[in-house]
Amino acid sequence: MITRELGKGNRLAETEAPTAGARALLAALGVRVEKGPHERFAHSGRGTGVLVVANHMSWIDPLALVSIEPGSLLARHDVGGWPVIGTLARRAGTVFIDRGSPRQLPVVVAEVASLLRSGRTVMAFPQATTWCSASGGRFRRAVFQAAVDAGAPVRPVTIGYYQDGIPSTVAAFLGDDDYGTSLLRVSSARGLTVRVTAHPPIVGTDRRVLAAAAQEAIRRTDPGQPHGRTVRGQRAGSGP
Repeated sequence: MITRELGKGNRLAETEAPTAGARALLAALGVRVEKGPHERFAHSGRGTGVLVVANHMSWIDPLALVSIEPGSLLARHDVGGWPVIGTLARRAGTVFIDRGSPRQLPVVVAEVASLLRSGRTVMAFPQATTWCSASGGRFRRAVFQAAVDAGAPVRPVTIGYYQDGIPSTVAAFLGDDDYGTSLLRVSSARGLTVRVTAHPPIVGTDRRVLAAAAQEAIRRTDPGQPHGRTVRGQRAGSGP
């Protein structure tokens, strides 16, 4: 089962546009995407792209965002080598960052700012690590500097997982998880829905203020501690 889905996902990632590939892969895994009231969360009206920032629970998070609207992702450098996800990430124009190399950070911020100035949407997960709910951790501020430099708005987005309408941690990528184990768990889950809720855009000239405002907007729609698998810890840098 999982081998068949993985092979199917690789073919989709290689032959389809990133948005279509993400949708097809999620469908193959039995994951439904439920959008909030904003159909185009990346539209800015300011002549720039939009920095979309979301809480981070799972490797499914970027798939869910890209399935709704095209955009460049900001992800860990090793994600490019992951089966399926890596192929889609590269095709989506992902900006890869080596978090073990602080000297690279200004270069990445400049690259993201350039993409935003060109009108490109950039999707990032400022928590940097995955958590079992939207309220975990604190948003790192560096990526918000790119929005300040480009004069681009920031669109906060809450991502939540549900089974039969109840918040769930089945998709959470935490603790001692590895990609294969998580993929098997997700593909075996019944009635799994990822809910993507976009909030009104925010603008500003101070990355600290932007980061705090974005995280507060996301926390306000946190469904609370989800039910599902027992989560015994957080895995730093586990997600894309």
